Amino acid sequence: MTTTDRHQRWRPVVSLRLRLLGWALLLLAVASLGSVVVVRQVLLNQLENRTTADLQQEVSEFRLLAGGRDPTTGEPFGTDLGRIADTYLERNEPQEGEAVFIFVNGAFYGASPDPPFDLTTDPALTNSWTSLRSSQYGEIEQSPAGGARWLAVPVTIEDELQGHVVVVQFTAERRAEIDRAVQLMAFACLLVIVVVAAGGYLAMGRALRPLRTVTEAAREIEESDLSRRIEVSGSDEVAHLGRTFNGMLGRLERAFAAQQDFLSDVGHELRTPITIVRGHLEVMGDDPQERRETVALVTDELDRMNRMVDDLLMLARAERPDFLQLAQVDVAAVLSEVYTKATALGDRDWQLGRVDAVVTLADRHRLTQALMQLVQNAVQFTEAGDRITLAAEAYYGELALSVSDTGIGISPADREMIFERFGRADSSGIRGGRGADGVGLGLAIVTAIATAHRGSVTVASELGVGSTFTLLLPLTRPPGPDEMGA
Repeated sequence: MTTTDRHQRWRPVVSLRLRLLGWALLLLAVASLGSVVVVRQVLLNQLENRTTADLQQEVSEFRLLAGGRDPTTGEPFGTDLGRIADTYLERNEPQEGEAVFIFVNGAFYGASPDPPFDLTTDPALTNSWTSLRSSQYGEIEQSPAGGARWLAVPVTIEDELQGHVVVVQFTAERRAEIDRAVQLMAFACLLVIVVVAAGGYLAMGRALRPLRTVTEAAREIEESDLSRRIEVSGSDEVAHLGRTFNGMLGRLERAFAAQQDFLSDVGHELRTPITIVRGHLEVMGDDPQERRETVALVTDELDRMNRMVDDLLMLARAERPDFLQLAQVDVAAVLSEVYTKATALGDRDWQLGRVDAVVTLADRHRLTQALMQLVQNAVQFTEAGDRITLAAEAYYGELALSVSDTGIGISPADREMIFERFGRADSSGIRGGRGADGVGLGLAIVTAIATAHRGSVTVASELGVGSTFTLLLPLTRPPGPDEMGA
């Protein structure tokens, strides 16, 4: 045994229940993770937009104040940026995490009270602010108060640059709130996954219970007992599987029963000629005439067994998809050919009845075989001079090929039995389902050919009057007006 074989042999088997649950949980976990990531990104975008709006609002308020009047004197501020800055810082109430820094003539002038962190201690940053000639946004990656976003705006009064206003938003606390919300959401998703795992495990066990029943039934079923069925309830796919399995068991049960009957019939039919052959060979003497008679009898019985085997093989092939070789068949030509062959079978009053000119999709050889079997059956149970009539009539999409005779007829009790394998005449001599070979396979062959063409065989008979066997086949197209029966 190779290493690969040992690995495959010892590979752990994961049940369908766990596999389905695993895939469901994996999809749920991926969806939950995606939701958490998307929600976090949306919250961060909202934070950035809100921060930008707050920065612009503070600048707008400062500009509005600079263009107005001093509330203490009622006079315009003019070019006095210091007085504007004092008034703004006195009246402004910054939001949490917000700070305002005002620079006059390039020097730091004042800031809002209690900023999260005094950014003016960074000379490089203050120099970059005071050198601006237009508004500019920026970010601070790290500071003792965390990351920040700022907006620096130059203040121009009477076309002269007087100073700069810098509004800063420290977003660390807001980001921390977002992180806490995302963590809470992730915990909720994890809790949902745990609940779904527990509930799904129980629900899938209940849903897959019929599968276990199917497995147990398949394990316990034997050829000798196919009567067990699965209890099925509901209308889902698993219930449908259970019903399908029950239907399969029913078909297998019928098939095995038919097989047993078939074997029993074959054994019974073959036992008789074998017994005859053996008995005559055992008592055969040395007399030449007796030996010739025994050899003739044995040969006849062997020929009969050979015909029986050929018929049985044909019946077995009838279940195969290649049993028929379909082609467009001229029904009138087929019936004319059968009529010509039939007249050589016996001294009968042969008649050709109504023959409609139709063409249908069928197997010409098999149709001929079925009709010849019906003709041989009619010859066997009629006497010299009795009438045998062949006909082919089309009736609204159906073709009826019939063989009628004026023979001895069939008893009502035998009409169902004659189409079965090894159908026999009863003890009174009224005919059953024997074919020309005398072993009761003739009409079974006709039935198999009709069924293969998606058709059927019927019989109408009256004792002492005669019988009519009809092969009903579907036409591949509706008949024309000249093809319709009255």
